[in-house]
Amino acid sequence: MEELTEGVYAFTETIETDDGERAFHPAAVETERGLLLLDAGLGGQAEALGAEIEAAGFEWADVWAVLITHQDGDHAGALASVREETDAVVFAHEACAPYVDGREEPIKGDGERYPPVPVDVELVGEETVRTTAGPMRVVYTPGHAPGHVSLYLPEERLLLAADALTAADGELQGPSEHFTLDVTEAGQSVARLASLAVDGVLCYHGGFAAADDDRIAAIGRSIEG
Repeated sequence: MEELTEGVYAFTETIETDDGERAFHPAAVETERGLLLLDAGLGGQAEALGAEIEAAGFEWADVWAVLITHQDGDHAGALASVREETDAVVFAHEACAPYVDGREEPIKGDGERYPPVPVDVELVGEETVRTTAGPMRVVYTPGHAPGHVSLYLPEERLLLAADALTAADGELQGPSEHFTLDVTEAGQSVARLASLAVDGVLCYHGGFAAADDDRIAAIGRSIEG
């Protein structure tokens, strides 16, 4: 667990694969109502997520909402388990919600889908959530997946990019082309993120990177090229 700024926490979940250890980075933001989780992680990882929540000084009872950034199983797979622990309100973009709630089958992955969970609030982008770190804006960043959103805290110049960007060894990089459904659209989303005043970015894959909007703009140009 890492506190990126007051009231904003980056969590780490790790799994062992044939290719070695993989790490995922869901997050949480404090609000007056309690803790808002950003993604739920892989199926079977709710216990690990709970341990990270405890490391931040909270418990399941403090969680009032979960915002799913997009439909992929490594983000929404544990949502049903988290909902059982918390009875949290579930947020997702309107283009993502059908995959989460079971109206549509997730586009990626193979084998059984994760348990569907109703989405209580469907987002369209540009909504603002009041947090202890200041207003947090929902930024519509499709391309990697339908209805993908990122979150931006302007007062902290902090971007929570989910899978719209990645990081490796502390260096900000573009989205994974292998797992991105529409690379052109993903590049347009990166260009949109480059319009934000940023000093740091949390990526679901790769963790935190100290990077500014000029670096994001350069990544966007490389995708366009």
